[in-house]
Formats: sequence, C-alpha cells, structure tokens
Amino acid sequence: MFIAEENPSAAAEWARGLFDSVRPLREFPEMGRVVPEVGRSEIREIMFREHRVVYRVAPRFVEVLTVRHGKRRFSYREVGFSKPR
Repeated sequence: MFIAEENPSAAAEWARGLFDSVRPLREFPEMGRVVPEVGRSEIREIMFREHRVVYRVAPRFVEVLTVRHGKRRFSYREVGFSKPR
C-alpha cells in the first residue's frame, strides 16, 4: 500500500523532505556519486532516507530520472540507458 493512501500527511512530509534533499543540486550538481551501475559522470545519485535519487547533470539543469527504494534492483530503463556490455 502506498503511504499517501494510508497516511496523507506522512506522504506530504516525505515529499517535502525529498524536495529539500535535492534542492542543493541547483548549486552543487556533482555532489552525488556517479551511479556505479551506469558509470557515466553525468548520471549521479544522492540518498534520501532509504531511497536512491538518480539524476542527470545537464549543462543548464539537473533532471531527476528516478526515485527508488535502495533495496530494489536498479533498472536501466528507468534512467533511459541500456545495460552496459
């Protein structure tokens, strides 16, 4: 069950925390580590609680590609890449 269905105020608090965690990327886009599964310097991640926030650093912006629980298997499709050979 999704947290928003069970506890809407907790879901709103979680979302606010997520946005707060990515806000520093505006000024420090390379603060996250390179995603090891992808190995490309423009694809990075930060952790928010137990979630991986995977993002792409572009010349003029940062694009969040996916937010997924850290225990879930990484999906290349979610970030727009195929698995490296």
